[in-house]
Amino acid sequence: MKKQLSVGLAVMALAASLTACGGGSGTTTTTSAAAPATESPAATASTSATSDSATVDLKTASSSKGDIVVDSKGMSVYYFTKDVKDSGKSNCTGDCLVKWPPVIAATDTPKVEGVTGTVGTIDTPDGKKQVTVNGMPVYLWEKDKAPGDITGQGVGNVWYLVAPDGTMMK
Repeated sequence: MKKQLSVGLAVMALAASLTACGGGSGTTTTTSAAAPATESPAATASTSATSDSATVDLKTASSSKGDIVVDSKGMSVYYFTKDVKDSGKSNCTGDCLVKWPPVIAATDTPKVEGVTGTVGTIDTPDGKKQVTVNGMPVYLWEKDKAPGDITGQGVGNVWYLVAPDGTMMK
């Protein structure tokens, strides 16, 4: 039963990958829907996009592209070039949000560590607080499975890593 559920979830994830925004090239592999807690240190934290009040919402980490912004679990954070700075809204909607879930904070004033860009929030349609850096909403990438993964960099030529000062890393 578990194997059938995993296969079904993997098929659904692949279907979402093929239909969501910005995912044209580079999406040739699939993975299981959930990783066991023993696979990465980040798995011991909450697996949802929401932040824990005891941790920072955004921090910095080293990557092969240089220092980047990551969420509280160490997962890479991305900008969507179709978003408009200081518009107060995200242009990633529907299936796009399946592949690129927003970074969510528990409060209007996200906790940061090492991030020097201006950090704030915007309201999502469902009433949550999506984190922004320098006025741009930020997202996670469903195919990044462990801290240090940066597989969303350049996807569809519209998704890019966030530098600690809030610049877009193209």
